[in-house]
Amino acid sequence: MFYTCGPNEAMVVSGFCRSPPVMIAGGRVFVFPCIQQIQRISLNTLTLNVKSDKVYTRHGVPISVTGIAQMKIQGQNKQMLAAACQMFMGKSEAEIAHIALETLEGHQRAIIAHLTVETKQRIEEEKMQVQVVERTQQIMLQEQEITRREKELEAKVKKPAEAERYRLEKLAEAQRYDGMIMEAEAEAESIRVKGEAEAFAVEAKGRAEAEQMAKKAEAFREYKDGAMVDMLLEKLPLMAEEISRPLCEANKVTMVSSGGGDVGAAKLSGEVLEIMTRLPEAVEKLTGVNISQVAHSPGTSTSRIGPVA
Repeated sequence: MFYTCGPNEAMVVSGFCRSPPVMIAGGRVFVFPCIQQIQRISLNTLTLNVKSDKVYTRHGVPISVTGIAQMKIQGQNKQMLAAACQMFMGKSEAEIAHIALETLEGHQRAIIAHLTVETKQRIEEEKMQVQVVERTQQIMLQEQEITRREKELEAKVKKPAEAERYRLEKLAEAQRYDGMIMEAEAEAESIRVKGEAEAFAVEAKGRAEAEQMAKKAEAFREYKDGAMVDMLLEKLPLMAEEISRPLCEANKVTMVSSGGGDVGAAKLSGEVLEIMTRLPEAVEKLTGVNISQVAHSPGTSTSRIGPVA
C-alpha cells in the first residue's frame, strides 16, 4: 500500500526488510501491511517564547530575560532527522514544543549566570535598538495607514464630490446656454414682429401715398392747366405774405417822394401790388402757362378747384 506525505512532514517505515528504518521527507513510500510499520513526524517550524525571571548573574545582579526561539527539523538532513526521530517520534507538536522550551530555558539560565555587566549593557543597547526598529516600523505602518485612508477618502469623497461639482457646473452652463438661446429667439421674434409691423406700415403708407399721387395725377389729367392755375391762386396769399415780410420786420422806413403819386402806406401797398402783378408773367416763364388765357379759355372754370387729396 502506498502512503504519501507533504513537505512539512516526514515518514519513517520500519519492519520487514527495513533495517535501518527508511526516512522519507515529503514524498511517498510503499508499505507492506502487517509486516511493516509507518510513523510520521512533523517538520513544521515551532516558535518558542523562552522566559527567565530574576536569574542572578555571577555578580549577583538579578536579570529577567525573554527570548524568542524558532525550532525546525531539517528533513533533508538525514542525521538531524534521525536524531529528531529518536527524541520526538510518537509525540505531538505541543509535546515537542514543551520539551524544546524546557531545554532552551535551562540553557538560557546557564548563559545568564555567566553574564557580566558589560554584556548586560550590550544586551540593553541591543534591546533599545530593537525597540527603535519596532517604533520605526510602527511609524511606517501608521504612515502607510494614513496614505491608505487618504486614498480611500479621495476615492469615496473627493472624487465623487468633484464629479458632482463638474456635473452641476455643466448643468448650469447648459441652463445658461438654453437661456441665451431662448433670449436670442425671443429677441429675433421681437425683431421679426417689429419688422413685419414696420413693413406693413411702410406698405400701407406707400399704398396711401400711391393712391394720393394717383388721385393727384387723375385730377391734373382732368383739369390740366386749370388745376395748376388753381394751385397758383391758392398760393398767391402766401407769396404776398412772403413779399411783404421784410417790410413788416423793418423798424424804420424812410420814403422819398418827388411830389407826384402816392406817399406813405399807400405807396408801400402799391409797390406790393405791383410786385404781385408781375407774378403771372414770371409763372408763364417758369411753367409756360398763361394764367389770363387759362382763366378765359372755354370749358375752364374760373372758380378755385378744391384741394386735391
